[in-house]
Amino acid sequence: MIIVLDPGIRQAEREALEAHLAGRGVAHRREPGPRGDVLVVTANPSGLTPEQLESLPGVARALPSATEFVHASREMHPAGSVIHVGGVTAGGGEFLLAAGPCAVEGPGQMEACATAVAAAGGKILRGGSFKPRTSPYSFQGLGREGLEIHRGAADRHGLLMMSEVLDREDLPMVAEFADILQVGSRNMQNFPLLKALGGIRKPVLLKRGLAATREEFLLAAEYILSGGNSDVILCERGIRSFDPSLRNSLDLASVVLLKEMTHLPVLVDPSHATGQSRLVLPMARAAAVSGADGLLLEVHPDPAGALSDGPQAILPEDLIRLSADLRALVPVVGRTFGAP
Repeated sequence: MIIVLDPGIRQAEREALEAHLAGRGVAHRREPGPRGDVLVVTANPSGLTPEQLESLPGVARALPSATEFVHASREMHPAGSVIHVGGVTAGGGEFLLAAGPCAVEGPGQMEACATAVAAAGGKILRGGSFKPRTSPYSFQGLGREGLEIHRGAADRHGLLMMSEVLDREDLPMVAEFADILQVGSRNMQNFPLLKALGGIRKPVLLKRGLAATREEFLLAAEYILSGGNSDVILCERGIRSFDPSLRNSLDLASVVLLKEMTHLPVLVDPSHATGQSRLVLPMARAAAVSGADGLLLEVHPDPAGALSDGPQAILPEDLIRLSADLRALVPVVGRTFGAP
């Protein structure tokens, strides 16, 4: 059971409530959260009901729950969360488009990508300046230089900037430039990083691990939320399967299930999910009508010459074409996608 405390609870009321619970043998732990403290009941031998608990001073709600992802659970927040950053919203009625290259390679590349994203009605320019690569000999990103190039391109086109952070040491530098901090699939369970992001007052886009269950995914989000950062956006990017013909398998059923389990916005990344540019647009359309809150796509002006993940990048003209499809499709699931 989860006891949601009134945000305005006084210290004396809190102490009286916890003393009352202890007197009834109710074992619990206090958990700080972005919207106030909650008490997680771990033992209730007296059989106190949610209705009885809600009658106590200082209690806003009492919820029967078996979940460990207390702050991410839709039981805690029945209405979906809407995250606001720089005039852009994630969640709610507006479908969000974020796109850009896998890695920042130079000014010309980022200018071409930013031009395409803005023309397509996108709101966020993505791109990595610190890249986690399977091989130590692959391009690892431009570091601070890449962040500066990225920030400049985003600003010139009125876009927000999203960039990946790999570890706690790089967090201050990336947070200095980026509007939204991205945690990649390989770092979904980098718990020291997740804890550090809980103390950052910037939105975090958290990608699902390549073999993570939905519960593990939401528990990773819980690390950030329990640290006090309420602005978490989930991203379904496919999971590893036995099929070698695809980089990953895009789990669109999880989009539907996640929307039932959590109040957090859910985006879909069909680029990493498929690994093949010819599959990205069909799966992007499918994601749009699955109930996702938006898309995260890789676009590059010269995929064949890309230094990272070229085979899955679509061309700028593909992104423009997709934007027209989105305006027709997203009203089916009650969303809007504004004209570019």
